[in-house]
Amino acid sequence: MKNVKLLVVLFCTLATLTAGCSTKKIRTNPHTAADRRTMDMAEIDKDIETDIKENLRDDDEMRRFSHVNVTVYNGAVLLTGEAMNEVTKIKIVEMARIVKNVKMVHDNLIVDYPSDNLSRANDRRLMQNIKRALAQIHDLPNFDPSLIRVVVEQSSVYLMGRVHRDEGTIVINVVRLEPDIRQIITVFDYLD
Repeated sequence: MKNVKLLVVLFCTLATLTAGCSTKKIRTNPHTAADRRTMDMAEIDKDIETDIKENLRDDDEMRRFSHVNVTVYNGAVLLTGEAMNEVTKIKIVEMARIVKNVKMVHDNLIVDYPSDNLSRANDRRLMQNIKRALAQIHDLPNFDPSLIRVVVEQSSVYLMGRVHRDEGTIVINVVRLEPDIRQIITVFDYLD
């Protein structure tokens, strides 16, 4: 049996080497066991996020005059970051709205200069601290911290996910204990 597996691996390797490299895009599954979205919805969310990011990256004005984070969960798009002016901000929101399968856009962009590296590093630190704190929640049945998407922008915390109301309340109370947070904004999709 071991020899057969070895031969199969060897054959596949030789076939790949002689056939050349494939250009077919291999899709990874963003769906986890704890995710309350369907596999199809998780894949659609990933596609939405990719399309919006590509559209922003392909626009020279957007790259130069904005810093935008795009987070998608269950068809809802959360836009955070900075746009240099109101016109650019409106354009970013419209670019997100026209993407296929977008159900709604939560516009939390601010008109300001794009944030600096120090501010972004602080946001990453806060996000890691919050994720560690959420991992300490053990008294909720069927709760997994990976159910919660955490986004931090200029010390404002955005929480996304499909949760029950009691879960949402506990998550907010845990996050509230983290120092240096300016505000908490929930974009929960409540199951009850």
